[in-house]
Amino acid sequence: MQRTLIWDLPTRLFHWTLASSFALAWLTSEGDRWRSIHVFLGYLILGLVVFRLIWGFAGSHFSRFASFWFGPKEALDYLKQVATGHAPRHVGHNPTGSVAIYILLMLAAIVGLSGIITLGGDEQQGIAAGWFTFAQVQVIKQVHDLGATLMLLVVFGHITGVVVESVLHKENLARAMVTGFKQAAVGTPVAQPQITVAVLLLLAMAGFGGWWFYYAIDKQIDDQAWHVKLESGIGEEPHVKFVGKQLPDDKQWRDECGACHAVFYPALLPARSWQKMMAEQGQHFGTDLGFDAATTAALLKFMVDNAAEKHAVEAAFKIEQSIPKDATPLRITETPYWINKHREIAASDWANPLIKSKNNCAACHSDADDGWFEDAAMHIPAAPKPAASLATPAQGAASQ
Repeated sequence: MQRTLIWDLPTRLFHWTLASSFALAWLTSEGDRWRSIHVFLGYLILGLVVFRLIWGFAGSHFSRFASFWFGPKEALDYLKQVATGHAPRHVGHNPTGSVAIYILLMLAAIVGLSGIITLGGDEQQGIAAGWFTFAQVQVIKQVHDLGATLMLLVVFGHITGVVVESVLHKENLARAMVTGFKQAAVGTPVAQPQITVAVLLLLAMAGFGGWWFYYAIDKQIDDQAWHVKLESGIGEEPHVKFVGKQLPDDKQWRDECGACHAVFYPALLPARSWQKMMAEQGQHFGTDLGFDAATTAALLKFMVDNAAEKHAVEAAFKIEQSIPKDATPLRITETPYWINKHREIAASDWANPLIKSKNNCAACHSDADDGWFEDAAMHIPAAPKPAASLATPAQGAASQ
């Protein structure tokens, strides 16, 4: 037995980059503020899968698929041998580990591709924007979530297998994947370091990261003139504001409705709600709108043409789906989706002088006027602190 290079550098770089990318992707999957990082990691994982498929034929001996082409029966037989404590040692991947690798590569591809489609359908962002409707993409979203969960389970199984085999054969397999070296018999195929390939892979990943976070993200923010309203208490900028698609607009609608209150984009209520509202404009929440026939027709057309049923944005789809077919709400805050979405907001937040009312959407949604209501553009402002007294101690004593 002698110290032998088994894992070339590109294989090790792929292994640890994929592991860390998946871990970070899992941790950033729930927070919309970190969606840009989550999406970046998804693209990175897909790129790594493509590289590994190529390297499975072009890499060193133990990195090639031909060296660990085991079937399910061999994997099960190896598990039985492990259970008895008499499993043979494999210099490269053992049968069970090889099956785990194939499953991980398959799941990584499924999760990555379904993530791209989900982003395009659910958020109308990325290369798949507009490919599917909000309703159609829900199934794909479930595939994405299920695939990620299965991938996590396989990862845990893989780690367990590494620990068990390390104990069984008294060797540190994790360290071997860091250094690349293992004890092997004389005559075992020796891997080439492949430093050039590893450097190119590293440069490709760094280049993609630089492009993503500078050109694809920061430039988009600059172009959309996104500024955090620090002076109004909105102090935590999303890592990236995913800008919604440009929605139809109407100056007359903005002028007439905006004369009394903030404009509420028509996508937030179904067409029947706007129709009822305009039919009962003489009693519009205690006010007579007094629109003439031409103005009423023009406003109603814009609102019906862009109502919730059109599913122009994610919020519209979810609001429309939550409203019973026999219900005609006149307040957005009375829709089941709105109520459920805001259920955890504390009473103290509603009492915040920067918010004051549930219909002050723009206080928390920086894109409310545009009608997007992207999750990444939402932040509850902190209540302003009471102004400190400017009176000196002497002045205070004199006033007493």
